Amino acid sequence: MASAYADGMYVLACLVVFLLAYGLTIVLTSVGYHRALAHGAVQLHPLARRALVTLGPWVTGFDAKTWVVMHRLHHRHSDTPDDPHSPVNVGFRGLFKAQLDGYARIQQALVNGDPDVTSLGRDLELSWPVRSGRWYVPYLVQVAVGLVVAVTMGWWLGIALVAGLMSHVVQGAIINYFGHAHGGRNFDTDDNSRNNHPAAWLVLGEGFQNNHHRYPSSARFSYRWREIDLGFVVCRVLEQLRVLRVVEKTLMPRPA
Repeated sequence: MASAYADGMYVLACLVVFLLAYGLTIVLTSVGYHRALAHGAVQLHPLARRALVTLGPWVTGFDAKTWVVMHRLHHRHSDTPDDPHSPVNVGFRGLFKAQLDGYARIQQALVNGDPDVTSLGRDLELSWPVRSGRWYVPYLVQVAVGLVVAVTMGWWLGIALVAGLMSHVVQGAIINYFGHAHGGRNFDTDDNSRNNHPAAWLVLGEGFQNNHHRYPSSARFSYRWREIDLGFVVCRVLEQLRVLRVVEKTLMPRPA
């Protein structure tokens, strides 16, 4: 009985660690990289902004400037052949590769100073790992931390931690595929953006892509009452903590 209880507690601990790491990653990307840096829908406190740009890559694995430029290119060329990660072009099977290839290509263009790409990210700086040519170091650090946890506290706990921290690629694929392939539409936009509720539940409201593409500067991605944007709830909590301020004037209107 005691062994079964201990095993159950260990499984629960692994789940909690995974969810905390997963949640931290998606908060940094959805609230920080996306709503704050890419669109200015929320304004971060200067210290929070500096911490996000400096420390964000060590948690998410993604350089903030590269991520933001890639996302701005996505909005500029949404679901056209120039979109860096549209399922319209590559389907579901090709989406992971398209995301990684697009990210690597844009990052190299930023390092090389390509004016067509750098013009979309003048408000941000490349992180140290990218500037130094050691873009892979954050991933090595994540794996090293996971190994320490695995050796000292159990292998599955270490795997849960690393899986949660490296989950952004999967989170991105969920949004980019289901948010541009399956779901309803509140607005007649020029792209194939969709509102997908399961994707929104999994990734803090990001699945409401049709709403977001119609009002990209809105910190709230939900339009109708039945659309739940947990990312906006996080924004309101962080606003109370004075970490950020929601730009109220850019919020999308509610339906009449």
